[in-house]
Amino acid sequence: MEQLNLLSEKFSSLAWGIPLLILLIGGGLYLLILSRFLPFRFFGHAIQVLRGRYDNPNDSGEISHFKALTTALSSTIGMGNIAGVALAISIGGPGAMFWMWISAIIGMSTKFFTSTLAIMYRGKDSNGDLQGGPMYFIREGLGKNWQFLAVMFSIFGMLGALPVVNVNQLKQAINDIILIPNGVEVTLSSNLMIAAILVILTSVVILGGLKRISTIASKMVPSMVLLYFALVVIILIINRTEVPKYVLLIFTDAFEANYINGDAVFGGTLGALLILGIKRGAFSNEAGIGTAPMAHGAAKTNEPVREGLVAMLGPVIDTLIVCTLTALAILVTGVWQTTDDNGVSLTASAFQDAMPYGQYLLMICVFIFSMSSLFSYAYYGTKCMSFLIGADKKHYYNYLYILSIILAATTSFSTMINFIDGIFALMAIPTMLSTIILAPKVVKEIKAYRKRMKS
Repeated sequence: MEQLNLLSEKFSSLAWGIPLLILLIGGGLYLLILSRFLPFRFFGHAIQVLRGRYDNPNDSGEISHFKALTTALSSTIGMGNIAGVALAISIGGPGAMFWMWISAIIGMSTKFFTSTLAIMYRGKDSNGDLQGGPMYFIREGLGKNWQFLAVMFSIFGMLGALPVVNVNQLKQAINDIILIPNGVEVTLSSNLMIAAILVILTSVVILGGLKRISTIASKMVPSMVLLYFALVVIILIINRTEVPKYVLLIFTDAFEANYINGDAVFGGTLGALLILGIKRGAFSNEAGIGTAPMAHGAAKTNEPVREGLVAMLGPVIDTLIVCTLTALAILVTGVWQTTDDNGVSLTASAFQDAMPYGQYLLMICVFIFSMSSLFSYAYYGTKCMSFLIGADKKHYYNYLYILSIILAATTSFSTMINFIDGIFALMAIPTMLSTIILAPKVVKEIKAYRKRMKS
């Protein structure tokens, strides 16, 4: 197990080098400038589209704008927000949150472009059904000479969609919050029992396909975000005198890196903190990774720009709101300095410290967030397998998916997070390269959409 952990750590470090940082952040900035800061200028219009003002039941696609966003959010609002933020703070200190914000702001533009392309260049699978996602907009938008990028995305997409971090941290939450405090001994057998229950619950939903997944996600995600928001607001009210101090510390520590526990990058600890924040931001909102365009590509619309605008709301909800709430809860309660916990256990300590039975209320949120993520990731993985070997064989992915649930429940958190970090990096390469090449066509589509709106 120790050897596996070292191997996954080296894999993650190699994948998250300077070239990827330039591609993700530099590429995102290029898209932001190219679009003339469209995510900010069209924010109000994006809300109107999300609310269904422009919905047309006769448009192509399977699900509404709202269901597409909640399906995408059900994969991003999960352990990235609860365990990922906690891990970032436990390693990098308060300043890591600032770089997660930067990642999200730039990520709004990236998500707009990738999800607009997912509608512009929808392709057909082997069954003749309309599909969207990086592999399709690479094939349809760039042509067969670029097929290798589509294949690369699909192969790593199948691995990146495995729910190993969500399952691992859900198991950890059940052990730390429910089993251990009640005197239950945590063993391999108890972890396997948790895995078996998750396999049954996941199988019932994922075998129903996208429509069942999107329907459940559209009900689960908004209610859990509201509950989580309410709980953290209570924590912040209880510790209101500490809030201004830690908001300021997030900004100052972002450039001082006084609390980081890690190796120097770019010749200093600030470089390490920047990498950590961008990495955790990418894990949280998945902007530039390529998963969200697969959900948004199924939206019922003939206007690509509209779906891109809805998609760009994802990083706002996911990182700028939910991740910030988690970070402040951990910081104002002081648990980040008083415990050795990381991941979901650190967030649970904050909730337990702030309110009676707080850890059990968090457990409800963790369970719902994790289960909704399990459903969405299964859909992403089957789409990648469908692209590679045919839609009639995509159900084979579910067996790999179920096997990974059992593996994740019996493996260490650090191994799983390093594995997914590395795979996400390899997914980002084809997604960002193709998006940057096709970006001028998106700009033309923006201009055409504005003309249609005025006429």
